[in-house]
Amino acid sequence: MKVAFVTCVQLGRSCIEEILRIGGKLALLITLEDEQAKNKSGRIYLDDLSQLYGIPLLKIRNINEPAMLQRVKEYGIDWLLIIGWSQIAKPEVLNAPSFGCIGMHPTLLPLGRGRAAVPWAILKGLDRTGVTLFKLDEGVDTGDIIGQEVIELREGITATELYRQVNQAHIALIHRYWNDIADGTVQLRPQDHAAATVWPGRKPEDGEITSSMTMLEADRMVRAVAHPYPGAFYREKDGVLRIWSARISPEKGRIRLRDGWLEPVEFEMEGVC
Repeated sequence: MKVAFVTCVQLGRSCIEEILRIGGKLALLITLEDEQAKNKSGRIYLDDLSQLYGIPLLKIRNINEPAMLQRVKEYGIDWLLIIGWSQIAKPEVLNAPSFGCIGMHPTLLPLGRGRAAVPWAILKGLDRTGVTLFKLDEGVDTGDIIGQEVIELREGITATELYRQVNQAHIALIHRYWNDIADGTVQLRPQDHAAATVWPGRKPEDGEITSSMTMLEADRMVRAVAHPYPGAFYREKDGVLRIWSARISPEKGRIRLRDGWLEPVEFEMEGVC
């Protein structure tokens, strides 16, 4: 069984490292071209793994480009793992490997299809989330499920902590199901599409703290967009306050909220001359 792996972020690299750690074999590694790496947040490289383990490395601009399809067919790839890649694979790519393509999504599908899964889990005040390993189809996060790893969310969790737990869940799922993938014995179960929810994408400007927010809303916002995300921010007369951590209080603080105050703990001032 020939398996190729597509990624450009740490979540994917962690999976590759686990596959190699347990003695798994990969026929091909695929990542972004180097010049694209400079402007991609959280971008990682695979050159060292390619050289260390003697695995061919293909660098592409788009997952749907002809060179990608040609290489998958040339190598006779059976499974193509696409993990940590923002571009949507077209049917030609999904159908190129003999068994298909596999992805991961950091929610318990069918809940939370879409983007920004880590921030939304905190913003929505969920008590648990997780990661789903599934077979990709032409929809967005709609494919049949292979397995899931549950993450219990403690009160006050930050995006930084949750991202680490999501990374560990990726590793756990790869460890648990690698033999099934390598042997071609993956068992699939369909999603309950009637129970599906979709979470929209988020932009850096969505992290703004305003005086109309409640203490709960402001606290969740700060925690939801902490590292590795762009951080929450508050506009002051002299510039922008970039907030990485904060305390809420009904009595006092730097930022007035609808029902109390927000006191930044870890922060930076931007736009001050």
